[in-house]
Amino acid sequence: MSNVLRNIPSVRELLESPPLKSLVNRVSHNVVVGGVRRFLDDLRGQVQGTTGINIPSASELAERIAQWIAVTEQQPLRPVINATGILLHTGLGRAPLSDAAIAAVDAIAAGYASVEVDLASGERSQRVVAVESLLTRLTGAEAAAVVNNNAGATVLTLAALAAGRKVIVSRGQLIEIGGSYRLPEVMSASGAVLREVGTTNKTRASDYAAAIGERTAAILRVHTSNYKVVGFAEEAPLTDLVALGRRHNLPVIDDIGSGALIDLVPYGIRGEPVAGQSVAAGADLVLFSGDKLLGGPQCGIIVGRRTHIERIVKHPLMRALRVDKLTLAALAATLQAYRDPQLAERSIPVLSLLATPLENLRNRAERLSPQISATGVAIAEVIEDESYVGGGSVPSQTMKTICLALTSKSHQAAQLAAALRTGKPAVVGRIKDNRLLLDLRSVAPKFDVALVEAVQALARPHAAPASPPEPNPA
Repeated sequence: MSNVLRNIPSVRELLESPPLKSLVNRVSHNVVVGGVRRFLDDLRGQVQGTTGINIPSASELAERIAQWIAVTEQQPLRPVINATGILLHTGLGRAPLSDAAIAAVDAIAAGYASVEVDLASGERSQRVVAVESLLTRLTGAEAAAVVNNNAGATVLTLAALAAGRKVIVSRGQLIEIGGSYRLPEVMSASGAVLREVGTTNKTRASDYAAAIGERTAAILRVHTSNYKVVGFAEEAPLTDLVALGRRHNLPVIDDIGSGALIDLVPYGIRGEPVAGQSVAAGADLVLFSGDKLLGGPQCGIIVGRRTHIERIVKHPLMRALRVDKLTLAALAATLQAYRDPQLAERSIPVLSLLATPLENLRNRAERLSPQISATGVAIAEVIEDESYVGGGSVPSQTMKTICLALTSKSHQAAQLAAALRTGKPAVVGRIKDNRLLLDLRSVAPKFDVALVEAVQALARPHAAPASPPEPNPA
C-alpha cells in the first residue's frame, strides 16, 4: 500500500507540468493548487485498501487534472444559443435584450448612476423616474412603478390595496404558472382574502356584483396566459368590470401577464391584451411583465391611477421588491424603441424573431445545412415545423418555422443534444423523431456562424467532455 501511495506525484511535481502551468495562466495559482490537492486526496482515498493498481504517470495525471479543473471552473450561468423554437424560454432567460439595452446596461454598470438623485437639483429622487414618463406615454396611464417581476407586482399591489380585505376573482382565472406559483397562495401571502366567483368556464359581471360587500377591496382580472378555456365558456368583459368598480368605488386591477405594449396580431399572435388598451378601457391598475412579450429585462410593471400607484410605492414591500440600476437602464432603452413601432420591430429581438418571414428562415437553413453536414458530425436536413412563443405565453398558438434536422453519424439524438448543450458555445435544440432539430425561428442571424462552430467543435478529437472526469487511476 505504501508503495502505491509513494507512486502518486507530489503537488509541486504536478504543478511543473505544461498542462497545469498553462492552466495557471488562465485561472489562478490558488485555484489550480486547490484543484490538484482535491484530486490527489480523492485518488489516495480510492487506492487505500486495494492492491495491484497502476498509478498513471505524472504527465498523464497532470493532463487529467487540468481537464477536470477546466470543466469544474466553467460557470453554471453561460451564454446559450436557443435553437428550441421557444422564443420566450423560461429556462433560457426569456427575452434576449436589444443592442441598445445591452449598451445602456454596460454604460450604467461601468460606474455610478443617477438612480435616486435628480442631477438638475441635486435633491433625492425616486428610481422609477428613469422609466415612468416612458411607461405613461406608451400606455396612457397617470403613473407607474417597477418591481422585480410580475409576481412581485401582484403581491405588492394586493398588499398595498387589499390587505385584510377581499379581492374578487373569477374561478376560471385562478392560475398556476411555472415554479408552482398559484394565485390563491400569492393572494394569501399578500394578506388579501380571495373571494372567488363564477365557475371554471363561465363567470359573468353579475357574479362579481353579487360578491361585493363591505369588506371588498378590489376586483382582479387575470389573463390566463398559459392555458385557454374553450367551448362553453364566458368571461366578463373588462369594460363591465370597470363600470361595476365605478359604481361601488372599487379599484379594478387587470393583470395581463405577458406585457404586450403593441398589438401583436400582425405577428400572428392573437388574444394577448395590450397594456394601453386596458388603461383606455378604464382599469385602475394594469400589471405586466417586462421580460416576455415586451422584450426587456425581467421586471414587473404597474401602471395606472396616480393615487393607487402612490399607495403602492409607499408600502414597505416596495423596497424589498424594487429593481436595480441595470434593470432600469435596460428597461428604459427597450421602452424608448417602442416610441417608433418600426424601430421596435427591428431592434427588439423577440419582435424581430416573430416578424421574420418563413422564406428568410429557409434561406438561412439552406446556407447552413451544407456547412454543418461538412463537419462530419451529422447530416443536416432542412425541414418545416412549428415554433411557440413560450410555454407560459400564448402556448396554444404556433408559428411556422424552418429547422435544421440533425442526424448524427455515430450517436443517438439525445447524445448529440447533450454534446451541443455542454459545448462551446452551448446550443440547446429539441428532439423529434430521433433527430435533433435546430429551430432557426429562435436563433438570430448573428448566431449562424457560432451555430456551425458549435457543431464543428464536436468533430475535434479532444473536445471537452460533458462532465468532469472522475479521479480514476486505472
